[in-house]
Amino acid sequence: MAATNHRISLIRGSLLLFLVLIFLQPGRGGQVTPQITTLRIAGCEIEVTLPDEQMKVSAEELLGWVKGAAAAVSEYYGHFPVEHVTLRIRAGNGSGVRHGVTYPRFGGLILINVGQQTPAEDLKTDWTLTHEMIHLAFPNVPDDQHWVEEGISTYVEPVARAQVGNLSAKDVWKEFIRDMPKGQPESGDQGLDNTHTWGRTYWGGALFCLTADVQIRERTHNRKGLQDALRAIVDHGGRITEDWDIEKTLAIGDQGTGTKVLQELYRDMSSKPVKVDLDQLWKKLGVGLKNGEVIFDDKAVNAATRKAITTSRR
Repeated sequence: MAATNHRISLIRGSLLLFLVLIFLQPGRGGQVTPQITTLRIAGCEIEVTLPDEQMKVSAEELLGWVKGAAAAVSEYYGHFPVEHVTLRIRAGNGSGVRHGVTYPRFGGLILINVGQQTPAEDLKTDWTLTHEMIHLAFPNVPDDQHWVEEGISTYVEPVARAQVGNLSAKDVWKEFIRDMPKGQPESGDQGLDNTHTWGRTYWGGALFCLTADVQIRERTHNRKGLQDALRAIVDHGGRITEDWDIEKTLAIGDQGTGTKVLQELYRDMSSKPVKVDLDQLWKKLGVGLKNGEVIFDDKAVNAATRKAITTSRR
């Protein structure tokens, strides 16, 4: 979840303040004893504050988790999107990774909570930190377009992890087949800019990204994709520390692919409900579910597109 001063409502601001206080509260006995380590990955300096509490995972395993997430993001964007990021990992109760939030402060600030009983295996399969790091690679846009920020992180996270081998292509498409319907418009929907439900914000935004990725690849004969558009935005300075309007942002993305896909889709989907024919899309991509397992049809019209989305650009 990305956070900016200009779009945080009173309720959201109160919640985020509460989370920040949790992250910054003193350790046992009222003393803060932070363990700070600096990692240098793909041109970025990541200043990591580790928990001072006893954890089931070791400091090395936590740092390995950070490196893995940073590697996935760097692979997708061609380099890490910012030169410096401050990452504060706080211990929580129980197990699991939760409460991730990203701010533009200090060039990029990520706060994330890891349960004290979290096993190392959970870190290997975690998506949360990768999701938060992706927020660094997009400018802050107005409140009504918050869906594009969350949609990009939701869509790119599994794709980026697949490109570095941290997630299988089958797992990516299984997640998309299961969850993309959550982003479809429901009764009373007024388009992505005007319908701020959880489903439309996260999965509606992800559905926009998937549709854009496929259309860009169709128009460029698979030479370009959404990845090229997002790289262009970062390379033009579109990072979390910058405030841009959506028109400028999408225009720069389209320059990166030599198409008008992002701008056209935005005009179509921003102010009216547009339902994507997912059954037809899955058929064209050659992906489906059988007895709960993903099956691929490599003879499908856009099978090459499906393969290219999760394949490393190296």
